[in-house]
Amino acid sequence: MGADFGRNRGSESKISQWLRRRPKPQQREVDETAREALLLAVAEAGMPIAPAAHPVGYRCSCERIGCPTPARHPLSFAWQTQSTTDRAQIERWARSQPQANFITATGMIHDVLDVPLAAGEQALERLLAAGIEVGPVARSGDDRMLFFTATRGTPEDEDEWWPCELDCHPETMDEHPGLRWHCRGSYVLLPPAQLPGELDVAWLRGPEHPLPDPLTLLETLTDACARFVGSEGQSEVDHESVAWPLRR
Repeated sequence: MGADFGRNRGSESKISQWLRRRPKPQQREVDETAREALLLAVAEAGMPIAPAAHPVGYRCSCERIGCPTPARHPLSFAWQTQSTTDRAQIERWARSQPQANFITATGMIHDVLDVPLAAGEQALERLLAAGIEVGPVARSGDDRMLFFTATRGTPEDEDEWWPCELDCHPETMDEHPGLRWHCRGSYVLLPPAQLPGELDVAWLRGPEHPLPDPLTLLETLTDACARFVGSEGQSEVDHESVAWPLRR
């Protein structure tokens, strides 16, 4: 289901080669059986999901004029409580809404480290070359890469819970051009998903890979993001500020 790109490394990034060889949009359509199997595999891995909007040409199926996140948002405002791993419910959703995308709610079982695609390619190559266990990884559109990890968790006393500055919520994603940490109260679009402009969201490494501790990936990801942001002429990521909220 997911491809492990660390097994064969040549002079050029295998991920880069794969991205250039992506099939044409009309060839990327996922049949209903495969789509349902992919969604159920995510649920079996413990990650809750809920239905999301889908593209209608370059517009969003929600029909909201000027939708800020076309085909990238849940159908229901109650997506956090609606999200489930129940097989029967997911089958009903998938069969009754064959065009719908799906989101997965983060911060309960898993988090997602969301990075620029160029930085993610570099980081994934380094992590696999170093023999570090990497969990599920997805490419989102033509500009982002998603690293799925175990959640960092929240204290039993919710009054003590607080986010770090890199926590990413759906309404603030544009404020984080580098590393976005999706945890409690956030979500990401789940493969397989279709986006406006004939783009998609697809697995590079599928949900059969166990979720790693986010700290095992964080240093490599922040370093790759710092290089990416620096190359774009922006201020670099402060590695210390990324890590300090995780140390009690």
